[in-house]
Amino acid sequence: METQVNYTLLAEQIDALMETDPDKIPVLANASALLMDTLPRINWAGFYLLHGDTLVLGPFQGKPACIHIKVGSGVCGTAVRDRKTQRVPDVHAFPGHIACDSASRSEIVIPLCRPDGEIFGVLDIDSPDLDRFTPEDEEGLKTFAKRIEARIVV
Repeated sequence: METQVNYTLLAEQIDALMETDPDKIPVLANASALLMDTLPRINWAGFYLLHGDTLVLGPFQGKPACIHIKVGSGVCGTAVRDRKTQRVPDVHAFPGHIACDSASRSEIVIPLCRPDGEIFGVLDIDSPDLDRFTPEDEEGLKTFAKRIEARIVV
């Protein structure tokens, strides 16, 4: 039986980690480590930061990843283009999927926005399991992302 993730506690933990320094690099590094340590059945957790029309690899936990992703390409680029969370049950069925790690089979990507609504990056989490991410995971991870958006200095 799988342990349920306590997303309230996860949000409180990222708040505590951001108290001493809201600079983006340490915040995103700690956030990716926290996600990797907390979420079961994932193989990558991290961030891409938007530079012009390209997402550039930021802090992450997992195997080496793609460094540049154009807006509109793959799951991450689609999330930015559409300004919408992408919860993909089977990445191999996603048109234009970019396979950074062939072991990944499902993915969730959440756009990150500044207070003015401008996207500055994405939270990206991969799993080796098909259909790993539930609607509950999506809501919990959106709350986690909102905590980062509210306090991070970009």
